Amino acid sequence: MMERRPFLELVKRAQSGDREATGQLVEENSGLIWSIARRFFGRGVDLDDLYQLGCVGFLKAVQGFDENFGTQFSTYAVPKISGEIRRFLRDDGAIKVSRSIKERASTVKNARVALTQQLGRVPTVSEVAEETGLTIEEIASCETATASAESLQREKGEDGFTLEQMLGDYRQEEKMFEGVALRQAIATLPDTEKEVVLLRYYRGLTQENCARIMNVSQVQISRLEKKSIEHLRNVMS
Repeated sequence: MMERRPFLELVKRAQSGDREATGQLVEENSGLIWSIARRFFGRGVDLDDLYQLGCVGFLKAVQGFDENFGTQFSTYAVPKISGEIRRFLRDDGAIKVSRSIKERASTVKNARVALTQQLGRVPTVSEVAEETGLTIEEIASCETATASAESLQREKGEDGFTLEQMLGDYRQEEKMFEGVALRQAIATLPDTEKEVVLLRYYRGLTQENCARIMNVSQVQISRLEKKSIEHLRNVMS
């Protein structure tokens, strides 16, 4: 896929409703869409249907892309394509989550609600861990498994980036979505960095809210976040 100006101009034309430009983009990137669709083959959905779902995700990427993100279109498009397919598989029941993990996730959710009412604020991950008897890694594990396919793709309000984009390694995209490689990487983080990652990328909180919960400055949260992302990138490379 070309990332030169002519390609970006084609994207802008498609965003403005140019059907010819949209069709050209899909045609030129069909290989990328097929490569991602094939990863999900064998889960009870025809390959052609997976490709069509991938096309939907690709078109969403076209409409949502902004070159001011500071990332290549291909980097932005891959998780959108995969996410659209995964969302269908999850909603259609093709992706199963064990009962024990669901029960654990329910325990965590109930603990968060109870602690919020008791403390009058959003509890820290450490407090939830103490309340439930689970480790921070176990909390991350069950919340990753039971979250929607958009969990890792949720854009942060102040910067517009996702955890996937921050890590930037789509060779391991499949493992990351399954949560295994990512959970293992998170487990190697120091406790404070784990908490920042969980609050930011699993709870969807802003740096300001994280700072309030962890009783530190927003500057410290920013530094911890950058440090943890770099660590995860190194572990998963």
